[in-house]
Amino acid sequence: MSLHRSAIDTLNAWRPADPAQESMRHALLAFLDANPKACLRESVPGHITASALVLDHDGTHALLTLHPRFQRWLQLGGHCEPEDPTLVAAALREATEESGIEGLTIDELPTAIHVHPVTCSLGVPTRHLDVQFVARAPEGARAQRSDESLDLRWWPLDALPDDSDFGLTQLATLASVHSA
Repeated sequence: MSLHRSAIDTLNAWRPADPAQESMRHALLAFLDANPKACLRESVPGHITASALVLDHDGTHALLTLHPRFQRWLQLGGHCEPEDPTLVAAALREATEESGIEGLTIDELPTAIHVHPVTCSLGVPTRHLDVQFVARAPEGARAQRSDESLDLRWWPLDALPDDSDFGLTQLATLASVHSA
């Protein structure tokens, strides 16, 4: 299965309860239908990215990265790679690489979608159409900062950093409901 096909199948299988998220799901499906390279960073109008909010074993804290480019605390994730077999595999790869935690488990279906403008590695303004998953760390997991982060820190789901954007706060809210 191709990454592109996987993204379509994943979004077709997901049924968000929120009408705004349902609308976003349809918009991403239309984007995928119109753009065979939608999952690759070379797609200048925008591209699908995959992220994961990594929760601790108890589901009360989220591991966030202090992103060097954005200078803000964000969930783990990023660009899909051509060798990623599925969208969820891309999110899991990114979360594992950026956290240093082996043995993460990840939900097979997304929790949310967030679209944001960004100038990424293309060097030109584009959009990240971020498909967001929730992952769980094994008990006693210890995170190790990667070169892609200025810092890693566990934050209570109900006390995220003050400068958290809507995409992160929405994801944390949905994850807390999901893990309850």
